[in-house]
Amino acid sequence: MWLVVGLGNPGDMYAGTRHNIGFMVIDALAGTYSFPLKTRTKTHIYGRGFIGEKDVLLIKPLTFMNKSGIAVREVVKKHENIENILVVHDDIDLAPGVIRIRKAGSSGGHRGVESIMEVLGTNDFIRLKIGIGRSERIPVEEYVLRDFTKREKPVIDESIGQAAEAITLIMSKGLSSAQNTFHKMKRTETL
Repeated sequence: MWLVVGLGNPGDMYAGTRHNIGFMVIDALAGTYSFPLKTRTKTHIYGRGFIGEKDVLLIKPLTFMNKSGIAVREVVKKHENIENILVVHDDIDLAPGVIRIRKAGSSGGHRGVESIMEVLGTNDFIRLKIGIGRSERIPVEEYVLRDFTKREKPVIDESIGQAAEAITLIMSKGLSSAQNTFHKMKRTETL
């Protein structure tokens, strides 16, 4: 089974914010593959279905970002047959809409990823990062909790669809194939 975790903060006030792009990708996957994301536990919302021939569990933690590992730990305990974990999250060091995929490595300072690494006791899982850019004027803690601008929105919407495609490709053809396809894409728009 594949576990795909979208990182974000729960609640309507955070729904469209930059930090919630992981949730947006999970919603896109759920829509594409008709996974109802209706089952709720104390720590997460989830849906289960198939992407191609792969049994997949999609989750959105209900904890705040820096406690995301709590939901992942609960799912891993309950489903002993999880073979692959893929975490989708924002990255302020990438330009808006840029996608990068990697396995293992550091958290890059992302607190949600740090929380997952801490509870799993490993960094050996796939990360799909989507660039949200950064502001020179707005502190990072504020910037990530703001909505995308009207100018950013089309680029972000496109990248959410591409991230869903990348996840499908990872499952069907492997990590390298997805990296070769999606790392070549360049964002030329100046936002």
